[in-house]
Amino acid sequence: MPIITLTINGKERQLEGPVTVAGYIASLGLDTQHVAVARNGEVLERSDFVSATLADGDTVEIVRPVGGG
Repeated sequence: MPIITLTINGKERQLEGPVTVAGYIASLGLDTQHVAVARNGEVLERSDFVSATLADGDTVEIVRPVGGG
């Protein structure tokens, strides 16, 4: 499987090939219900996480809400 290079939250990362957004989030130990994701400047619908694939050269932002007051 070819190595792909992406920029995730401003840092270059290498993965062992294309992966879905849901798969990548799961690999981080996060719940897809508690994150927002933008791929190449486009905010993804949560329902698209299982079909949207991260590929070589993508720029991804993954954010989690932070509570406080």
